[in-house]
Amino acid sequence: MREIIIKGHKIAKGKAVGNALVSRSPISFRGGVDEESGIIVEKGHELEGLCISGKVLVFPTAKGSTAGTFQLLELKVNGVAPKAIVNLRADSIVAVGAIISNIPMVDRLASDPLEAIKTGDIVEVDADRGIVRVQSKK
Repeated sequence: MREIIIKGHKIAKGKAVGNALVSRSPISFRGGVDEESGIIVEKGHELEGLCISGKVLVFPTAKGSTAGTFQLLELKVNGVAPKAIVNLRADSIVAVGAIISNIPMVDRLASDPLEAIKTGDIVEVDADRGIVRVQSKK
């Protein structure tokens, strides 16, 4: 098993551990993710049909309107939010959504998370310390 530790920048406090779900494409929470199930419903998105619930969601940045902030909160209220979020560079939509939803979030990692983290890896996000620990079988 391979383990790497990557330093990053805290956006929203907290700690979480879960399996990674990685997208190279931006995610729109408003209209792109079903708030009842946590399933990506955006047509043609590389994660279309997959569920973000309970995952450490790794993606470059968000896209879409500011309503995405409240969509993240709705996902949390419905119990289908990601456990943590890792971005290349956070935008205000997801950052505020993570903060008000108590979803640990980091960005600006020392290594590109889209290269270092693969879907299915076990990822521990310690946003308080700005640390992402990745355990991979590969």
